[in-house]
Amino acid sequence: MNFLESMQMAGKTLLANKLRSALTMLGIVIGNASVIAMIGIGEAGQSYVNKQLESLGPNVLFIIPGNQETERISRDLPKTLVYEDAKAIASQVPTIANITAELNSRQVVTYSNKNTDVNIIGTTPSFLIVRDFEVDQGRFFSDVDMKRSNQVVVMGAKLANRLFGNSNPVGQQLRIKDTSFQIIGVLEGKGSNLGVDYDDSALIPVFTMANRIVGRTSPYGLELSYIVASAKNAESVDAAAFQITNLLRQRHKLIGEDDFTIRTQKDALQVVGQITGALTTMLAAIASISLFVGGIGIMNIMLVSVTERTQEIGLRKAIGATEQDILLQFMIEAVIVSAIGGLIGTGIGVSGIMLVAALTPLESALSPVAIASTVCISGGIGLFFGVVPARRAAKLDPIVALRSI
Repeated sequence: MNFLESMQMAGKTLLANKLRSALTMLGIVIGNASVIAMIGIGEAGQSYVNKQLESLGPNVLFIIPGNQETERISRDLPKTLVYEDAKAIASQVPTIANITAELNSRQVVTYSNKNTDVNIIGTTPSFLIVRDFEVDQGRFFSDVDMKRSNQVVVMGAKLANRLFGNSNPVGQQLRIKDTSFQIIGVLEGKGSNLGVDYDDSALIPVFTMANRIVGRTSPYGLELSYIVASAKNAESVDAAAFQITNLLRQRHKLIGEDDFTIRTQKDALQVVGQITGALTTMLAAIASISLFVGGIGIMNIMLVSVTERTQEIGLRKAIGATEQDILLQFMIEAVIVSAIGGLIGTGIGVSGIMLVAALTPLESALSPVAIASTVCISGGIGLFFGVVPARRAAKLDPIVALRSI
């Protein structure tokens, strides 16, 4: 028998037992769909996080109070950064283009009969430039507003919609911690960054924040949650981090470890890439168990098929079929089952990724390499797990097989 005849015979055998063939494929279908869906969702998640980080700009640096050791042992970061540090960085670090300071606190915001718990951010007028935000309505607060500690507030798009609906909030009054503020602007929607949803936040001048909302608790000046700086270009980020480190160590009179941490977009992308890559690999490995189980199912059904077709094998060998012919036929049957199951599973997995993309902010991430590799692996599983039943069929003694007639 040639290869084409073996293919035809294998196809007829599988069609003669449609339900058994379909059930045998089921494990491969589930395995392929799971692997492709997990890899696709993992890659989509990684792409989404990377875009969020890239939206910060390639030349942004975050200076955060405390170091890795303090973050590990305590949820509350020490108040080691003050507003004077931000001013010193702006005036003494030549590689910095712009800088802003942020002081965060959750407070109850009241408008009319509506109360909501909101993240209040005290910041500076340079916030728009450094964080790349735009004002949708009204204006942002100015240097004059900050120096005079004016009670003005700029709202995020989501917060403005929740409190005012479709009406224009500019000019209205709201209360933050029993203090009245005038709304002077609304930011364009941008989403969350590094765990802070600016669309659902309210921004006020940093001095107003310190004097009216949280008070001044540091003996060294106006304490900050963090400082955000933008380097003049992407190439000067490392130099800026080095210069800021030296300046802050001198200002804080440090001898041992730093009492602050500088993080760049490159650092964040590297960490996120490692985490999401590990998660994607773990999910794919878990999903691959289904492929292994499907392969065992193929072996089991093929062994049953060999037992049932003992007479057929004996007759074929008696009229001249070689061991290679019998081996080839059973191997082809196993590969056909796994390959078709792999294609069906691929279609289901791709559909699952597209459904997730339609229902969530994640974008569809279909890797042709991952799809092709999974289909090839599923075919290889059929080949691997089909070897034992095929060899068993090929080694049958025709005389013994014919005696069962």
